[in-house]
Amino acid sequence: MDVAARLREVEEELLARRPEHSVDLALDRMAELVALLGDPQRACPVIHITGTNGKTTTARMTDALLRSRGLRTGRFTSPHLVSFRERICIDGAPLSPEQFVATYDEVIPYVSLVDSRHPVAMSFFEVLTGMAFAAFADAPVDVMVLEVGVGGALDCTNVADGAVAVVTPVSLDHTRLLGDTLEEIAGEKAGIIKPGAVAVFAQQPLEAAEVLLRHAAEVGASVTREGIEFGVLSRQQAVGGQQLTLRGLRGVYEDIYLPLFGIHQASNAACALAAVEAFAGVSDEDIGEVAPLDPEVVREAFGAVSSPGRLEVVRRSPTVIIDAAHNPAGMAATVAAIEETFEFTRLAGVFAASADKDVAGVLTELEPLLSDIVVSRNSSDRSMDAGELAELARDIFGEERVSVAERLDDAIEAAVAIADEATAEEGVPGTGGVLITGSVITAGDARILLAPDGGMPPAEPSPAQPSRHTFTAAELS
Repeated sequence: MDVAARLREVEEELLARRPEHSVDLALDRMAELVALLGDPQRACPVIHITGTNGKTTTARMTDALLRSRGLRTGRFTSPHLVSFRERICIDGAPLSPEQFVATYDEVIPYVSLVDSRHPVAMSFFEVLTGMAFAAFADAPVDVMVLEVGVGGALDCTNVADGAVAVVTPVSLDHTRLLGDTLEEIAGEKAGIIKPGAVAVFAQQPLEAAEVLLRHAAEVGASVTREGIEFGVLSRQQAVGGQQLTLRGLRGVYEDIYLPLFGIHQASNAACALAAVEAFAGVSDEDIGEVAPLDPEVVREAFGAVSSPGRLEVVRRSPTVIIDAAHNPAGMAATVAAIEETFEFTRLAGVFAASADKDVAGVLTELEPLLSDIVVSRNSSDRSMDAGELAELARDIFGEERVSVAERLDDAIEAAVAIADEATAEEGVPGTGGVLITGSVITAGDARILLAPDGGMPPAEPSPAQPSRHTFTAAELS
């Protein structure tokens, strides 16, 4: 079999299904599929992650910590940057083309059966979720790390019951589906918190926190909160990232190097640490009675973390940064991190966004950071028209700071020229930079253009362990 050709066929068949942004929040199709597959989502314990921003990075950090302790992991995240295969990872590595095709061929007869029984066929995302469950059960893995697609309560990943439920910061996004208030959105996201689970909450707006805490109390879940039970004690800039001291549920972890930028990534690291400690059996009653995680293991795991497309430096001379921020809260975090970390005298932006997002809100957050902005389109059919985007940008940035390029590669070339001009004027390397942002799709397109190996994120290093873990997954659940 020509695996490459078959992979292209599979991708085309998946893309022919109802697209990811056409969300029909319901669990009936997914519940039927996993029942036909033998409930693979129950094959091992689950750490379930929702929130508005930071989910994918928190999932990657959680995965790295679990692997550093000798556990075999399955990680499901979305969306992807370059390849569908990125979404389904075993031990930190995307499914190979052969594995991806084999998993699809395994589940598609059951998907077809579900399609025949429902007025609405299974979507692209639902099929990929079923594939992830099947791949993880077949591996088998010791623990699944699942990122919610949209919301929580009715997201198709919620056929799984998380032993630990992580909620990263909640803000306004997907308002058409989840509601236009923080309370409504938090109510949907709270749905992943199951009876008897441990809920790990990042710092939240008050309106969201009240909803999350109330739901946890109603279902009998225990709660750990950033800034109270765990959090970031200190952080300072370091070359290529930051140096942290984290307070976990079991103790204080010092001298942690995190090769990512921004206080939001430090917060994500604290949440991931708390999630892994909680997964290992920590409760409010026994904190202090059990030993902390091995600090060297924690340092090794965080030191190896990467998060492609999240404030990722892909080129130097000039510095080119790719970031997937696509809502106002996410862009505010990006702006703060760049202002803290870099010292550009002129930073040119390349911006392309989906038309169904709060594009004006995102541009407003970005405006103080950029000297110039080149607006464009990305490869999605949801991408806002460049001319329409330019009109929005001119209202916020002013006429002179905005230019338009219909193609993303031309936009990048124009922004690089602006950065090079700034460097030439100053005569100091590093004074000009480029930020490519506005969408995960924009970040992925830019990676294809600028990063090595066609933009496919590199395999994550497996932390070295002297031996396999001496505990079982059942003991940790």
